[in-house]
Amino acid sequence: MTIIDTTVWIDFFHGKNTPETETLQHMLNAGEDICICGVILTEVLQGTREDADFKKVASHFEAFLFLPMHHSTFISSAKLYRTLRRRGITIRNAVDCMIAAVAIEHDIPLLHHDRDFEPLAEYCGLKVIKTREKPTSKSSVRGKPRR
Repeated sequence: MTIIDTTVWIDFFHGKNTPETETLQHMLNAGEDICICGVILTEVLQGTREDADFKKVASHFEAFLFLPMHHSTFISSAKLYRTLRRRGITIRNAVDCMIAAVAIEHDIPLLHHDRDFEPLAEYCGLKVIKTREKPTSKSSVRGKPRR
């Protein structure tokens, strides 16, 4: 089971060939469980230009497990942001902290192509799928246990 970040979906729908989109395509072909949350759905749909694309993407996403976001998710998101700020790290987009909070709450790794998730993995316990370190047939999950 893996959460796929907005950055990967955008590249995927634009037909970009990246390590992350290749990993996503492999997961889809293998029938692996794919997860999204409300903010990922919103971000991807906001980026569609044509009504037909909007409908196609919205329909495509109905096949995936939708992870709910609760009051606790948003509290956790703010805590993640504050933890990194105390370390001198600023996350550029609050949505990334929300996505990380969902992933951490459900203990599900995140496939992404966004540098803001790296400190969340290093300092906050977010599990991420690494695709760029060395090419293998299987991705590795990285992240420190939460403290």
